[in-house]
Amino acid sequence: MYLLSGRIYLCLCAATTSKSNPHFFHQPFSSPPFLPRFEREREMKIVTYNINGLRPRVAQYGSLLRLLNSLDADIICFQETKITRQDLSADLTMAEGYEAFVSCSRSSSKTRGGYSGVATFCRVTSAFSSQEVALPVTAEEGFTGLLEGPKISDKELPEFSIEVPLKIEGFEEVITKEEILKLDSEGRCVITDHGHFVLFNIYGPRAEAEDKERIRFKLLFFKILQKRWEFLLNLGKRVVVVGDFNIAPFAIDRCDADADFEKNMFRKWLRSLLRNSGGCFYDVFRSKHPERKGVYTCFSQRIGAEEFNYGSRIDHILIAGPCIHEDHEVEEYSIFDCHVTHCDILTEFKRGSSDTLSKWNGGRSTKLEGSDHIPVYVKLTDIPDLPVHSTPALAVRYLPEVRGWQQSIVSFLSKSQSLQQKEVALNLSSETSSELSSSQQNQGYTTARNQEKKEFFAKRKSPHSIKDTKRAKGSSSSQLTIKSFFKQPGEEPSFSSDQNFSDEVDICNSQDVICSKEKGNAALLEWQRIQERMKTSLPLCKGHREPCVARSVKKGGNIGRLFYVCARAQGPATNPEANCNHFQWASYKSKDKK
Repeated sequence: MYLLSGRIYLCLCAATTSKSNPHFFHQPFSSPPFLPRFEREREMKIVTYNINGLRPRVAQYGSLLRLLNSLDADIICFQETKITRQDLSADLTMAEGYEAFVSCSRSSSKTRGGYSGVATFCRVTSAFSSQEVALPVTAEEGFTGLLEGPKISDKELPEFSIEVPLKIEGFEEVITKEEILKLDSEGRCVITDHGHFVLFNIYGPRAEAEDKERIRFKLLFFKILQKRWEFLLNLGKRVVVVGDFNIAPFAIDRCDADADFEKNMFRKWLRSLLRNSGGCFYDVFRSKHPERKGVYTCFSQRIGAEEFNYGSRIDHILIAGPCIHEDHEVEEYSIFDCHVTHCDILTEFKRGSSDTLSKWNGGRSTKLEGSDHIPVYVKLTDIPDLPVHSTPALAVRYLPEVRGWQQSIVSFLSKSQSLQQKEVALNLSSETSSELSSSQQNQGYTTARNQEKKEFFAKRKSPHSIKDTKRAKGSSSSQLTIKSFFKQPGEEPSFSSDQNFSDEVDICNSQDVICSKEKGNAALLEWQRIQERMKTSLPLCKGHREPCVARSVKKGGNIGRLFYVCARAQGPATNPEANCNHFQWASYKSKDKK
């Protein structure tokens, strides 16, 4: 206790000194009887969030700092940032009290460039000489170990390397170095080593059933990633994996999953990693809430999925490795058993609400703000502080793109300041010239020149100059003055002093305005009549007998062909208020027929 005398405190210190705690006396005796900073244990919160574009989320919250503070976490992992290295700027990546580590798309493909991207933000009190676990010791972009740059390694931890060509189960041909390097080209992973654990922030690829190339890419992505995890776990490291996997492992994690849902190859792979299937990882959310249903993290924007909670749980937090404490004899204790206290989904970040959510009718009348994903968080407890360390070299603060952007802003402000100084100097010279003009009556040219300067700067200083200019322009028109509008019926209307047009012109202009308004109203009425005819011509859905919405095929053999579907939002099949899944092709005449 703090009230203990110095002598008793010294005895307590001596009693607690042991091989397991050799640093206890590193703190001066004069300090309060607390554990040294790197021996303290504290709680830590980690959040993963697919933000569906960093720029729109920053704009939604007003600043990056407000966005980060809204999540209130020590480590925040974003996916699908949708920024390239050329887009990096301080307003998107730097916030007071946070250190950022990013991976951007390097792909030259028009369809993949700037599409993905991940970013990890660490909340710290000091970027240098810190003992906080939130500030990583080292960091690495990508996970293959083939990208140039800093690596997750030290004297005790060797670098991860892949021998190529590589043979992997499930692939007929060998994997080349170029194919492995391509896995890191889309900016889908950034790794931060926080001493007690290594954190992977990942954005798993999406692959449509018919896209064999992307299916191969996705499978290879997770296979190589698994090798990296196993490499670290075999070295005794603890591994935390967070992010959007684009995989829902169990039928309970998908609304209206069919009987074959869990037979998908990627779902099988993800389940094989988990402890209940013989793997090393805990699915933290499902381990904490094994029976909870109807809890999803992603809702499709194309079908109004939020309205009826029609989503899937594809954003995960996996954790593996031993307990951080070393003073127990049971080796089976894991980091999950000893240190994970809470894990849940932050439903308050779900787009819209029951009060503000407009009904889906083939689309929404107002666009919903926010991502189509919901953040997931985990809380760890009893996490000791680390020895003194500083921000790793991969941090955004050291990137030339961001530093160059900051320097350009500084230079811009310097240029603006110099321009202001020049303007002040000109003002002073003009005022001095006007004072001296009385003694220079014989120098007519100089006097006129000074007068021109004086008038020029007077116009620039006057806040009404622009308004006066606009008023002057407006006065040359044929409109009546406001004063004349309020005159009694018997009085003649008065025009502005510089009126140059006749009454006949005024009358004609007024009639033109009325005619144009009538034409506009007629066009609006005609468009409304067309819309009503379109509604009556649309087929009715079979479930609700309501007008369908028209869609067109985007790819394949029927590209461009029209079809009709139910206009309501997608939802569970058991909900009669949800989409009835009505579908029918639009009738059309074949081009071959004449």
